[in-house]
Amino acid sequence: MSLFLVKGAGVAGLSVAYELLRRGEDVDIVDYQDTIGQGASFFAGGMLAPYCEREAAEDIVLTLGLDAADWWDRAVPGAVVRNGTLVVAQPRDLADLTRFASRTNGHAWLGRNEIADLEPSLSGRFDKALFFENEAHLDPRRALTGLAKAIRNLGGLFHLGWGPPPKKNYTAVLDCTGPAAIPHIPGLRGVRGEMLYLETGEVSLSRPVRMLHPRHPIYVVPRDDNRFMVGATMIETDDDGPISARSLMELLNAAYALHPAFGEARVVETGVGIRPAFDDNVPRVVETGEGLAIAGMHRHGFLLAPAMAKKAAGRFSNGFALQEGMTA
Repeated sequence: MSLFLVKGAGVAGLSVAYELLRRGEDVDIVDYQDTIGQGASFFAGGMLAPYCEREAAEDIVLTLGLDAADWWDRAVPGAVVRNGTLVVAQPRDLADLTRFASRTNGHAWLGRNEIADLEPSLSGRFDKALFFENEAHLDPRRALTGLAKAIRNLGGLFHLGWGPPPKKNYTAVLDCTGPAAIPHIPGLRGVRGEMLYLETGEVSLSRPVRMLHPRHPIYVVPRDDNRFMVGATMIETDDDGPISARSLMELLNAAYALHPAFGEARVVETGVGIRPAFDDNVPRVVETGEGLAIAGMHRHGFLLAPAMAKKAAGRFSNGFALQEGMTA
């Protein structure tokens, strides 16, 4: 049996820790935060939407993401909601909806009556939509809490806070530190994502809704307690300061365009996360001096973390050459 150190308790770190434990290995997880799932993972949309993501991503994102919902179902039973994804556009932007359809598959065209049947709150608001029936979503914060519990049940040990990692002879170290790895892994850059939570009892949605727009496309993901996560910004910077006034206005205006009731909603939270990415925006498992790193998750954290975790754990299972007795 080998002993591994996983650095980072976000979605990538917890996923690979879980995969290693399932294979009978021992795992320590360290993070400078006091609680699991902070950073970009905390502000994620949690959409398991490989078909939609294919519109602006490489085909491998679709291929690697197809099993994500099943993986999360096994790891955290009850976390996944399999209600699909609805993609809409204002009448003036129907060309964007047609273009989206041409770049994706796994969808069906809906008319006004079918949209109303699927999402009564959107009745009469859109003439056409795309429905991706085989997609899913989850609440990232609840999913990571459940995954951490599963890790503990399998014997994984967490070391959270600012203290140094334990001094043990590790077989290898897995770097899952997200943006902290940007200075150390060639080709990584920071992509800033911003989000907000709105609270209103005047809108009810059963699935993520993406609204296309030439400049400000958004997605709205339903949560419990009449809350909705609104996001979409992708800004080429590693500045993790507070959300900008411009982004806040754009997100609020787009949410209002989706449904006017969002104009009266309470803004209960805003957040910013830095997503590390390679030039092609596809994550990779890369070798480091201590072992491996899962890097470049971009906006695909919850969708592609399972595939990256299985790939990294498989590298060790298949005899990846390591220096024995590495000490963190």
